[in-house]
Amino acid sequence: MVTGNKVDLKRHSRAVSEGPDRAPARSMLRAVGLDDEDMDKPFVAIGNLASDVTPCNVHLDRLAQKVKRGVREAGGVPFMFGTITISDGISMGTEGMKASLVSREVIADSIETVAFGESMDGLIVVAACDKNMPGAMMAMARLNLPSMFFYGGAILPGNYQGKDVNIQDMYEAVGSWSQGKMSLEDLLGMERVACPGEGACAGMFTANTMSSAIEAMGMSIPGASSIPAVDPRNEDMALKSGGILQRLLERNIKARDILTREAFENAVRVVLAMGGSTNAALHLLAIAHEADVELELDDFDRLSRTTPYITDLRPGGRFVMSDMDKVGGVPVVMRELLEAGLLHGDALTITGKTIAENLEAFDARPDSRVIYPASSPRKPTGGLAILKGNLAPEGAVMKVAGTAHLKHEGPAKVYDGERAAFEAVTKGEIKDGDVLVLRYEGPKGGPGMQEMLAVTGAIMGQGLGDSVLMMTDGRFSGATRGPMIGHVAPEAQVGGPIALVRNGDVISMDVETRDLSVMVSDEELTRRRSEWSPPKPRHTTGVMGKYARLVSSASKGAVTTGST
Repeated sequence: MVTGNKVDLKRHSRAVSEGPDRAPARSMLRAVGLDDEDMDKPFVAIGNLASDVTPCNVHLDRLAQKVKRGVREAGGVPFMFGTITISDGISMGTEGMKASLVSREVIADSIETVAFGESMDGLIVVAACDKNMPGAMMAMARLNLPSMFFYGGAILPGNYQGKDVNIQDMYEAVGSWSQGKMSLEDLLGMERVACPGEGACAGMFTANTMSSAIEAMGMSIPGASSIPAVDPRNEDMALKSGGILQRLLERNIKARDILTREAFENAVRVVLAMGGSTNAALHLLAIAHEADVELELDDFDRLSRTTPYITDLRPGGRFVMSDMDKVGGVPVVMRELLEAGLLHGDALTITGKTIAENLEAFDARPDSRVIYPASSPRKPTGGLAILKGNLAPEGAVMKVAGTAHLKHEGPAKVYDGERAAFEAVTKGEIKDGDVLVLRYEGPKGGPGMQEMLAVTGAIMGQGLGDSVLMMTDGRFSGATRGPMIGHVAPEAQVGGPIALVRNGDVISMDVETRDLSVMVSDEELTRRRSEWSPPKPRHTTGVMGKYARLVSSASKGAVTTGST
C-alpha cells in the first residue's frame, strides 16, 4: 500500500498499516477517520496534557488542536491522546503534594506506552506544568523517535495595589498574615488577582526553568519558551510544529541525536545563567538517565563556577517570564553564553540546524535590566551550588541566586515531615540563627519528595530569610528563595546522615567551600546510626507504594530504576 519515498517516513507505523494481514487494524483506523491515502502517511502521536486541574494546562487543548492541524497540513496523520497532570500550586502543603514528582514518572510511562503501543513514527508533546515537561522529555528519550516539545506558555502577573504579584507572593503572604503583618482582607484581596488566567507560574520557577532548558537542549522551537500563554504567537508556533516534525521524519533525526552530552551541558548553563529552579538538577539528571547520557550532580557545580548569572527574574529578582519575552527571550541569554564561549554552538536541534545557526535569526541584545551582558553579569557564577559534607555525602542543592546568605552556623531544629515544620514556623518556633532540618520527605521517605513552598514562603513572609537556614531531603518549588538547601542525599528514610541530626546540633554551611556539615564527631554519628532504624513506610500500596519501592536517590534524578 505504501508507494514512493513515503515508506521511509513510516518506520514504525507500517507494522499496523501495511499488508493484507493488517486489514483488521486498518479497519479500526478507518473508524477514527483515516482513508486510503492516510495509510501511506507517517503516524504522529500528539501528547496533549490539557487539564482543568491547573491554570498551567487549562488552555492546552486549543494549542494541541493547532499542532494537530499543522501535522495534517505537513503530510502526517495526527493521533492525539491525553495524560495526567498534578498542580503543585494547588496541592502544595497537603498530602497530595507527594504525588507531584510521582506524576513525572506516570506521565513519562503513559506517553511512552501510547507511542510504543500504537507504533507511532513521531511524537509531539504539548505541555506546560512542572512535571509535564521532564516527563515528556523522559518519554522522548526512551522512545528515540523524531520528537519535539511544545510549551503552552507562562501566566501573566496579577496586580494588587499597583504591584505585580504572582503565586510566590501568595505563599509569602500566608507567612506575613500568620504573624499579623498582613490583614486577612489584604490576603484575600491578593488571592483574587494573583493568578489572572491561563499559563504556567510566571517567574523563573520550575515550569519556565524547564521550558528554557528544553529550548537550550534544542528540543523546542527557538524563541518559543518565553512567550506568554495568552499570546497569539503560541498558536502560530503550534501550527509550525507539524512541519518541523515532518522534516525530522524526513531526515530521520531522532530524540537522542539531539539529546547529547553537549545538549545537556547547554541546558545546565542556561538554567544557571537564569537563576533557575533547583528542580532542574533533579529533572535534567532524570532525562539524561533515559537518554543514556552521562550527567552527574557534580556537573552542575562545575559548570556553575564558570557560568555568569545574567537575568533578574523572580524569585531571585524583580521580573517574570513575560518581561523576559519583551526583551528577546531565552535566545538573548543563549547568544550571550555562546559568544562567551560557554555553549556548544554545534549541537543539533529540531530545526535541523545547530544552536549557533538558530541564534543567527535573533538580533536582540541584553537590556541590562531584565537580561545583563555576560561581560557584566549580576554575579560571576551561576545560580545553583552543590554542597557536600558529612550531612550530604551524595550532595545537596542550593539556589544561590537571589540570596546573600552564603555562610551559616547555628543550632538544628528538627522536624520529621513537612506539616510539623510548617506549623513550627507559623507558630513562631523558628528564631534568628536556627537551622530548620526537615526530613523524611525524600523520594522514598515522603514518598514523592514533595516541595516545601508553604514552609519556605512562611519563613520569608516572617522576615527570617536572611537569618534562618533550612535543609531538607525533600525539594523546593521553583518559587522558593532564600538560604534553602534541598535534595540532601542520602535521604533520611535510607539512613542518610540527615536522619541522625538531633535538636541543638550545630550545623555549618559554607557556599564558598561547598560544605554542609553537622558539628558532631564521626564516632558519635556512628553510635547514633547503630541506634537508628527506618520508620514504617507511609504508603505501601497503590502508586505511592510502588514508587517508594522503585525510586532512586535524588542525586541520581529520583528515577524509578528499582535501586537507590
